[in-house]
Amino acid sequence: MSKATILLADDDAGIRTVVSQALGRAGYEVRAAGNAATLWRWVSDGDGDLVITDVVMPDENGLDLIPRIRSIRPELRIIVMSAQNTLLTAVKATERGAFEYLPKPFDIDKLVNVVRRGLESPQSGSVATGEEIDEALPLIGRSGVMQDIYRTLARLMSSDLSVMVTGESGTGKELVARALHDFGKRKNKPFVAVNMAAIPKELIESELFGHEKGAFTGAQSRNVGRFEQAEGGTLLLDEIGDMPADAQTRLLRVLQEGEFTTVGGNTPIKSNVRIVAATHHDLKQLIRQGIFREDLFFRLNVVPIRLPALRERTEDIPELVRSFLARAAEDGLPWKIIDPEAMDRLKTHSWPGNVRELENLIKRLAALYSHEVITAEDIDIELTETASAPSADEEEGLSKTVEQRLASYFFAHDGALPAAGLYQRVLREVERPLISLTLQATHGNQIKAAEILGLNRNTLRKKIRDLNIPVIRGIK
Repeated sequence: MSKATILLADDDAGIRTVVSQALGRAGYEVRAAGNAATLWRWVSDGDGDLVITDVVMPDENGLDLIPRIRSIRPELRIIVMSAQNTLLTAVKATERGAFEYLPKPFDIDKLVNVVRRGLESPQSGSVATGEEIDEALPLIGRSGVMQDIYRTLARLMSSDLSVMVTGESGTGKELVARALHDFGKRKNKPFVAVNMAAIPKELIESELFGHEKGAFTGAQSRNVGRFEQAEGGTLLLDEIGDMPADAQTRLLRVLQEGEFTTVGGNTPIKSNVRIVAATHHDLKQLIRQGIFREDLFFRLNVVPIRLPALRERTEDIPELVRSFLARAAEDGLPWKIIDPEAMDRLKTHSWPGNVRELENLIKRLAALYSHEVITAEDIDIELTETASAPSADEEEGLSKTVEQRLASYFFAHDGALPAAGLYQRVLREVERPLISLTLQATHGNQIKAAEILGLNRNTLRKKIRDLNIPVIRGIK
């Protein structure tokens, strides 16, 4: 059996040598060229079993060559390599018909495995659309973790698979949903986003599915829900972990049957939307607690995408900063320069608010600082001030945690009502650690603790006695 022939085009002689040697050791014949013209001549002559091409070459962009190759040899697999490792490059390569996209620098063993897959796997029959896409970049970063996300997104653009985007608050989950829509086949249809956490629970079903006139008190007319608004397009269900049980059941029916009814309505309405769900919660934990339906999770989690925290990709911070500075200037704010030491400060910060926190910081620096060059001292001042104030997520966290624990308690009783006295039991469970921790923080100073808690000193003493809280030996 003859060896498969790989056609390689890259203007970097070093890369040509390394790739040729690796593929040669793997048992392939390699023909290497430093320009697109030679590659095109070989392909036109019918040579080669697979193509590997760089993007930027002296005579032609490798991406522009892909549709031409596919027009005469649609069966020929094409692997694209590029140092322009952005989401846009990955999307363009996939959109124009590339079999795989590999950002430089890449693992040579991974390239050999991709070549093997390209030669062995059956043809998908996909064709390039030939359409140009928007040059705007919704996601920024060239780190390895972001490259993996870009490749995943590029493969999903032409599908309707449900996607579950997870990650901490501020990592850019809505941007992922936007990218899937704006670069996908539904881009000319609506993109609708709805945040479950921002809607009162009793109104979520009406918000999603709409309601009929008179369906409930205050329903003065028919209301079109988000599913109808997003018809033919993409619906982002943000913070899906906050969706109440009844709405989960209705959503599951839509995913299973492709139709829904409005609140107060009887006529089924067909639905054709792509669902992207997003959450910062651990849904598997919510499932164990009985808060989130496992069958709904599997319907939504067809393709999971986890967005890394900013502290996991600090090498992307300089590029993010440059982008945010440019956006601030476009908005009319003065242009700023971040000096090297200040950039180092940014790279060592923990970023609990992730990319959103970084963007807000850059906007604040551009708006409030009169000098052009931002120093490390400026960064230290801003980060110290913001760290002293609790974020909205932190303030909301306690309420969410309590709610989840209570929901778990109710579900544990399989729908049966708990025994009487639940209110006092919950208060007791909250009061005891609250008072105990406050006393620890004040080193046993009950006068100070009473002041912090907003209680009369005698009331505090009675609660310490009733709740059997150990008295810290110190100031009383």
